[in-house]
Amino acid sequence: MLQMHVRPQTSQIRPYVVCAVLRGVTFDEVRYNSFIDLQDKLHQNICRKRTLVAIGTHDLDTLQGPFSYEALPPQEINFIPLKQEQEFRADALMDFYRSDMKLKKFLHIIENSPVYPVIYDSNRTVLSLPPIINGAHSAITLKTRNVFIECTATDITKANIVLNTMVAMFSEYCENKFEVEPVEVVSHDGSTAIYPDLSCYKMEVSFSDIVGPIGISLDETQVISLLNKMQLQAELCSSNGEPCISVSVPPTRSDVLHARDLAEVARAGYMEVLTFVLTSHEENFDMLNRTDDGNKAVIIANPRTSEFEVVRSSLMSCLLKTLKHNIDHPRPIKIFEVGDVVSLDTSRDVGASNNRRLAALYCNSNSGFEEIMGLVDRIVKIVRAPHINFGQTYYVPSSEPEFFTKRQCKIVMSDGKQVGYLGIVHAEVLRKFGIPDPCTFVEIDIEALL
Repeated sequence: MLQMHVRPQTSQIRPYVVCAVLRGVTFDEVRYNSFIDLQDKLHQNICRKRTLVAIGTHDLDTLQGPFSYEALPPQEINFIPLKQEQEFRADALMDFYRSDMKLKKFLHIIENSPVYPVIYDSNRTVLSLPPIINGAHSAITLKTRNVFIECTATDITKANIVLNTMVAMFSEYCENKFEVEPVEVVSHDGSTAIYPDLSCYKMEVSFSDIVGPIGISLDETQVISLLNKMQLQAELCSSNGEPCISVSVPPTRSDVLHARDLAEVARAGYMEVLTFVLTSHEENFDMLNRTDDGNKAVIIANPRTSEFEVVRSSLMSCLLKTLKHNIDHPRPIKIFEVGDVVSLDTSRDVGASNNRRLAALYCNSNSGFEEIMGLVDRIVKIVRAPHINFGQTYYVPSSEPEFFTKRQCKIVMSDGKQVGYLGIVHAEVLRKFGIPDPCTFVEIDIEALL
């Protein structure tokens, strides 16, 4: 088993490292690009732009174990970085990458530290200078067969999640599918740990804790079936005479931490998304068939990119854009978001006000209008909205340009005030976003509803 030895100086900057090996990997251009893309997505999200975790992947056949994870003064680190041909000293490398559009945003993580983290093999070949750049010597190519993965981190929990995600996704392309070779990490205090930890996490949850919070009439068999569909192996058990469900959570489902997470899986089936508050002017108006009268959207002065020109005045464009980038997923696609929209407000000293909204989008081979209406009815009933008389109609015909005529309506309170709207998205809007299937959308003002 390969070993990674951790030196005590690493505690000054990035104290943790976890590793794994994938053998017999077969790369083609599509798989290689997907491999790089996965690392980029993890770096941007759970790794928090490499501040919490940095991923390094290497051609193991070019290296010689055991490996060592060290922290040295930058003047003592010399190597040829990825995609370069000359050797750099680590401090000079910081200056070199200051003009690099991709890497300059990560320099601040270590550049002011007296020591820089660095990983060596037994021949003192530099694998990487995390979280900045890998060495050119061990670069992954289409001919690479054995991959060494190392994740350095300031958060060991996040490091484990990232490593598990990497090996779970790409062990499929190993000669022996889903086979992962562990690596022993030897700490400077003599303690050892073997990574990755791919053991399943066992949860025993009372049946009432799952169905109670969501108010859905489901029996044990239905709940177990729904959990199994979401890659959570569940079976019926009992505790103190009360029906319980035993759930085996795989390492790929790091989002499941509590009984409420299981309730979310078993409920209506809408997947939560989180999108940027800033969007382009075109997406906020033109692509939704809306016109800008100059009195609605908060415009960003001197935006750095055309994608972030205005603060969104609706969640609709964000969900449609998310759908566009996930259009290959199986139907139906059901997503929702709870987030802020911003509008101009002269009564506020800052000239604008935030408003909390809930939006949901349903996409299938048919419009699913009744699906969204059923969701709205359920929300109104569950939250016991004080200003809406459940049992009486709170749908009023509307004429919004982003929806088909006579296939849309407003959601109004008992005093006639509008708190939301829903409808079948207009074909022209779907065409602009590159979505081929019918969609139904709803957006509700949560603050007014409560």
